[in-house]
Amino acid sequence: MIFKDNFKVVIKGLDTNRSRSFLTILGIVIGIAAIILIMSIGRGAENLILGQIRGLGSQTIFIEPGREPQGPSNFAELFTDSLKQKDVDALRINSNVQGIKELTPTVMQVLPVTFENETVRTNIIGSSDLMAKILEIYPTEGAYFTDDDIRQKESVAVIGAEVRRKLFNQSDALNEKIKIKGKTFRVVGVLPKKGQVALFNVDEMVAVPYTTAQQYLFGINHFNAIIVQAESEEIVPRVVRDIESTLRETHNIDDPDKDDFHIMTQKNVAERVQTVTSILTILLVSVAAISLIVGGIGIMNIMLVSVSERTREIGLRKAIGATDREIMTQFLFEAIMLTSIGGIIGILFGVTLSFIASVALSRAVSLGWEFTFPVSAAIIGVVVAAFVGLAFGLYPARQAAQKSPIEALRYE
Repeated sequence: MIFKDNFKVVIKGLDTNRSRSFLTILGIVIGIAAIILIMSIGRGAENLILGQIRGLGSQTIFIEPGREPQGPSNFAELFTDSLKQKDVDALRINSNVQGIKELTPTVMQVLPVTFENETVRTNIIGSSDLMAKILEIYPTEGAYFTDDDIRQKESVAVIGAEVRRKLFNQSDALNEKIKIKGKTFRVVGVLPKKGQVALFNVDEMVAVPYTTAQQYLFGINHFNAIIVQAESEEIVPRVVRDIESTLRETHNIDDPDKDDFHIMTQKNVAERVQTVTSILTILLVSVAAISLIVGGIGIMNIMLVSVSERTREIGLRKAIGATDREIMTQFLFEAIMLTSIGGIIGILFGVTLSFIASVALSRAVSLGWEFTFPVSAAIIGVVVAAFVGLAFGLYPARQAAQKSPIEALRYE
């Protein structure tokens, strides 16, 4: 039989047994739709995170305590106290590290903030105005605290828009007194409503001088991170090398494998995010692919039923000259067509679900989640569906081809 004849037979069979055909390909439809949905959401999440990271600027360098985590068991390293004031002082010496434009130590904790009878738990970030420059968040009311405030450990604070709303409602917050861990702070600035900027939720944070946070709020003498801004993107690798050398000297480290700090640039973070999202996507797609195997078993089952129902037809075709190869090709073609149709429906269904999910996520996280259609997933879907049809249709097709024409014609 030529392709046209095979195609007509398949379409006629599908039309004759619509309900059975739909139920047969349902596993394929669900599997392909799940793969499209997972890859679309994964790609959207990756683009969103990378976009947030790029908001930090390509000249920004993060120094964090502890060795770089290589697995879940290493994340405790991030809470070590290896970054101290002596490190900041050494990094500020131009002969140690050339090309640093600005730097700021950073400390952070979640603490309750109180104004009169209102209390809200939020992120307290101890930093300098470099944080505002990097994130491009400048107060719409008042101003950011100054270097003098940091040196004198002043009790001043800049609050986010959501913190302001929860504590003060619509009243003026500037110069009002708030309490953090029992200590009174004067509000010197209010940030505009910006939501998530880079990896920080600006609306939900309270910024104070890092010296004040260390001494009066957290009771620590170390830093959670040191943020460095290089003079240009081109010199970032050299600045990173100089920082490593300087910190190894201040920490008396001779072996790089024993570093008690790690450095991240925008490129490092982006690569790590891409690696993590890729691994998660592969794992989830693998789980979703199980339904394709289930769908393939369904295809095999129905094709065996079809072979049994059409035994006399097989015998008649063989009696008038059809070869085993032609019989096998016909039934194999039917299996591939079934799964391919299921794959196409699955792609359409998956794209629709992905679009709905992207709209819902965009509204839920308020971060401009963009819908992405993974063309590679659609291609993979069609190819995998056809392969499933080929793999699971081969046995029923061989069974049909091996039937004896005389016995097939006698079959009732």
